[in-house]
Amino acid sequence: MDDNHLFEKFNKEGKLLLPDTTVAFDAVPWSKHPVFEGVELKHIVTSEETNGQFSFHLVRIAPNQKIGNHTHEKQLETHEVISGAGVCRNNGVELPHEAGVISIFPIGVPHEVIAGSDGLSLFAKFMPALC
Repeated sequence: MDDNHLFEKFNKEGKLLLPDTTVAFDAVPWSKHPVFEGVELKHIVTSEETNGQFSFHLVRIAPNQKIGNHTHEKQLETHEVISGAGVCRNNGVELPHEAGVISIFPIGVPHEVIAGSDGLSLFAKFMPALC
């Protein structure tokens, strides 16, 4: 299975299974990032479901677009790259951001992600919840 197919499997067929509910990922709408052009998010798990403890998001970055340099003053953030490739700057260090890579951004650490020509798709998790 190619990486892009894996992302689409999560996007269209993925689901969150909990003891009392099931959330189909295809029922969750894509939202445009409020700041970064070409970035969309699916808010799979939000603070509402976790009492603010964490949030879980499916993220896609259009080809040659980016999540610009920023920090989170209250959240630790992780990325699990599902498909595509690009680079990540984590605390000033440039690292490859490609399928199979996990990155961790501690509270207060500047970071950005720049998608390559095929775009980039990932899971982002925030502790405590971002939204």
